[in-house]
Amino acid sequence: MFDILVLGATGFIGGHIAKKAQAVGWRVHGFRRNPDSVGHLQNQEIKWFDGSLEDYPSLLRAMSGMDYVFHAAASYPGVCDPALVQERVQSSIDQMKNVIRATREAKIKRLIYTSSLTTIGSPPENETRLADERDFYIPGSLPDNAYHEMKAAMENLALEASGVGYDIVILNPTLVLGPGDVHLSTGEILLMFAQNKAKAIPPGTLNIVDVRDAAEAHINAARIGKRGQRYILGGSNYRIEEAAAIIAEIADVKPPLLTLPTWLMDFYIKAGDALPFIPFAHDHVRAYKDWQGYNVEKAQKELDLKSRFLEETVRDCLKWFSNQGIR
Repeated sequence: MFDILVLGATGFIGGHIAKKAQAVGWRVHGFRRNPDSVGHLQNQEIKWFDGSLEDYPSLLRAMSGMDYVFHAAASYPGVCDPALVQERVQSSIDQMKNVIRATREAKIKRLIYTSSLTTIGSPPENETRLADERDFYIPGSLPDNAYHEMKAAMENLALEASGVGYDIVILNPTLVLGPGDVHLSTGEILLMFAQNKAKAIPPGTLNIVDVRDAAEAHINAARIGKRGQRYILGGSNYRIEEAAAIIAEIADVKPPLLTLPTWLMDFYIKAGDALPFIPFAHDHVRAYKDWQGYNVEKAQKELDLKSRFLEETVRDCLKWFSNQGIR
């Protein structure tokens, strides 16, 4: 039996990693910033450590005696003033350095790092294929986008550490949906449809993965993933209007009739940057031109990634929200 620590166990993905680890018989320990928070792990047998990624001694105490560490707890800027991007990037770098250093000092067998789809760049223009693990986001491509810059900096540190002997596997989930989204990190999208507030959608293509499938792939990454490798954890690729129609049908509402033109998307983003009374656009929205489909064959072959249908994910997510009194 393995002892594992989940950094970010009170979060959406981290909580599901903890549940999947328990399901295979591992002893699960959670690391949290808020001593009163359990996320969606109520009534689970979790031993909690309180601390923060900035507090190195608390990280080291939590990691001592562990076999595997799952790092699913990173800064998430959400809506960020472009003027604060570099500050946020430096903070995330400091956190990641602490995590990597602590894994070495605590003699952890393997660090499984939950990165992001945003670190996967577009394929070269002369290649007609879906983006895959060979493609990298180029730091500085979106200098005003805190999320993209932070995630790229953190993943680069993980790759560098792996190159000098650290056992690290990097996972890149696509758009993650499913039950247990206590902080409405992505579930807000589904709620907008269920509440019939989604009147228009942006253009583009998305890849969507169920959080439970992503979590199971994390467990497999600890067992059979290859050191220093990146794995895209995804499901099917959808045109946004196609995914919106599926969600709307299950939520029993009318699908959005309008796909916003790119000029209007650009205008909103620029207006939000220039005018104080218009909210800043979310970092993912700011990068809408980079939304794309992904090839997930590597994770399917090497991590036995399974992907359920979007319809099941949406039904289970909306049911979970309803049971929580969130409508």
